[in-house]
Amino acid sequence: MAGNGGRLPSSKSGPHKRILVIDVGGTNVKLLLSGEKNPVKIPSGSRMTAKAMVEAVLVEAATWKYSAVSIGYPGPVLDGKPAADPHNLAPGWVDFDFSRALACPVKIVNDAAMQALGSYQGGRMLFLGLGTGLGSALLVDNVLVPTELAHLPYMKARTFEDYVGIRGLKRLGKKRWRGHVLRVIEVLKKALGAEYVVLGGGNARLLESLPEGVMLGDNSNAFRGGFKLWQPQNHSKRKAA
Repeated sequence: MAGNGGRLPSSKSGPHKRILVIDVGGTNVKLLLSGEKNPVKIPSGSRMTAKAMVEAVLVEAATWKYSAVSIGYPGPVLDGKPAADPHNLAPGWVDFDFSRALACPVKIVNDAAMQALGSYQGGRMLFLGLGTGLGSALLVDNVLVPTELAHLPYMKARTFEDYVGIRGLKRLGKKRWRGHVLRVIEVLKKALGAEYVVLGGGNARLLESLPEGVMLGDNSNAFRGGFKLWQPQNHSKRKAA
């Protein structure tokens, strides 16, 4: 794997000046360097492994200077590491050493959690990402609570993601898909006691109207959340009792 290249020397103490955010999705991997405005897209898909993703990132970021990396990962994350391979990408992510491969400190959170962190406006917020799959995260009084709701049973032996993810959109058509999205929002908002819901993901824009207490987020909030992960005042995990 390539060495540190043009990256700034990393430091274990003090804030990082330039951060690279990697938002991993089932269709594209998006990159944004702090201080820049326009993200770079790398096509992903069912054949992309962690190694292939990092190699593509290193090619795109060969001339960039950064001292830390945030990764939004499309799957469960435990203790800062992928806990299971993504459903919509190739296997091989769980034991991959991202810090070594990228030659700098790396923080990994669920991709929905990263966008939720960047979307948060206080109180008790539920974030739902309507993309290739269904991402979800809950923020309660500035504490980020990653959730894995996508593969819970919903209807007819199918999961939430089967109905409101891209497979559901293709199977049901836009009109029926919209109806299920609104129903899922209502069910999850009530179950989790959320004061408001923020919708992200590329398919959120397909909704024609939104109920009270539900708003569209901006996909750029994923990058904002990635930058926040390295801010000293951000506490994204609740300590065990």
